[in-house]
Amino acid sequence: MGVHFGWWDRDGNSLRSNPGKSLRSALVILSCRALGGSSHQALPAALAVEMAHNASLLHDDIIDNDRLRRGRASLWSAMGVPAAILAGDALFFGSVHALTGAPHADRTVPVLLSAVQTLIEGEYLDTLMEKDATATLDDALDMIAGKTAALLSCACSLGAILSGADDERVEPLGRFGLLLGLAFQCTDDVLGIWGDPESTGKPAMSDLRSRKLSVPIALAINESSQPGERLRALYRRKESPTEAECRTLAHELESHGVREAVVELARENAQEALAALNSCDPDPVTVEELAKLTKMILERSS
Repeated sequence: MGVHFGWWDRDGNSLRSNPGKSLRSALVILSCRALGGSSHQALPAALAVEMAHNASLLHDDIIDNDRLRRGRASLWSAMGVPAAILAGDALFFGSVHALTGAPHADRTVPVLLSAVQTLIEGEYLDTLMEKDATATLDDALDMIAGKTAALLSCACSLGAILSGADDERVEPLGRFGLLLGLAFQCTDDVLGIWGDPESTGKPAMSDLRSRKLSVPIALAINESSQPGERLRALYRRKESPTEAECRTLAHELESHGVREAVVELARENAQEALAALNSCDPDPVTVEELAKLTKMILERSS
């Protein structure tokens, strides 16, 4: 786990490397404060969601055969598949353990377990839809609602619960997290095609190269346009795309407005998220912080 988080290398030497954005734990803490709780009250859930998220990354890297994570070797490529699977398993169980001794465990543990189950279903849908030339935008959004948005929704719900709020005030925070998760993944999918490898820590055009069904692909693949025809042919064939094919497709998709359409979809979900947040009479100072976090998600480059 320490190697995955970048705390040390496989030989035990200390490192100072990118630990990730800690977005989900930040959402737990801010959601708790938004409803009158303290950062200290939120810590068990902040730990739980960060552990669950990183468990999913360890397994996801194996499934996708990704050798890079946060600009360094992914755990399975550095220490082998068994080590990565077992570290992921340990983190999943550890995430539940983090909540069992904390207040409101009767409410928080079921929320976490449900979110992890939804996350697993979303991951499996992702594998089923790889190289799928018939999937729609709705299919892609259903998949990311599970794969990404469920855990962000869980983070906000857990923070709200640990503040001591009742279900009526917790629900809008959960919806805020869900919509923010959709915005986050739309932005992530834009970076997966057009992002700078120096910032993302992943190879250029990684989603095109692996023929993943991301939101930009789902928008274009069923259109009767040149990029749509190229995508369908590319996703149906056995051979992986060449570097030149990926560059051509990325350029054509951008020229046909696909990139901007996904950016706009992210903005719309972010606006709906903030509307849901403001419906539960939250602390105005914390709302401002959550709004800044939302803006960061939309404008990030990694």
